This record gives sequence, structure tokens and C-alpha cells, in this order.
Amino acid sequence: QVRLVESGGDLVKIGGSLRLSCAASGSDFDSVAVGWTRQAPGKQRELLGYVTSGGSPIYVDFVKERFTLSRDNAKRIVYLQMNNLKPNDTGAYYCHTLGTTPVFWGQGTQVTVSS
Repeated sequence: QVRLVESGGDLVKIGGSLRLSCAASGSDFDSVAVGWTRQAPGKQRELLGYVTSGGSPIYVDFVKERFTLSRDNAKRIVYLQMNNLKPNDTGAYYCHTLGTTPVFWGQGTQVTVSS
């Protein structure tokens, strides 16, 4: 069982940066991969990447240059650092487990990028 709570979403200008946090509780956190997925208005959710239990980040191609994933198992937090934000980065950002049954999701945090 893993409970996830996202934070750090905000209104930011084009080209700005944000760091999202995913705080976890539950006994299984250290052994699971944790990912970030976003959902833009009117669109389907899209996976951005994930961090393995050992801390290795895996990215989808379109975020490699701008986003950085990391985790601090001692603090039980997974981070998503986002740089050079663009309007199409606007959306709800969710962290979630991977490879667990069921998959555990946070409630999401809103990122809005505007001029």
C-alpha cells in the first residue's frame, strides 16, 4: 500500500521553472518505481517518465531536455524538476506507482504556463 500526495504546482510564465514533489507514505515505497503523468485540458494522460526503486530516471523522449526526475528515499519524496516551461506543459500532474497491483495515484497538482 502506497499513498502519494503531489505538491508544487503553480502558475508560471513561459520559460519558467517548477519543481513538483510527490510525497509517499506506506511500507512499500522503497521497492517501487514511481512515475509522473500529466493530463492537459481535453487530452488523454501522458506518461512523462519514472524513477526506478534504485533511483534511475527513465524519460520519454519529448521531456528529456527539460525535465529531471529524482527521488530521495530517506525523505520518501520523488521530484519532477521542470525547466523552460511552455504553454503546452499546462495540465494536471500526477505521480503514481508502476508495476504494482493496483496502481496507486496521487490527487494531482495543477501547472499553468502562461505569458
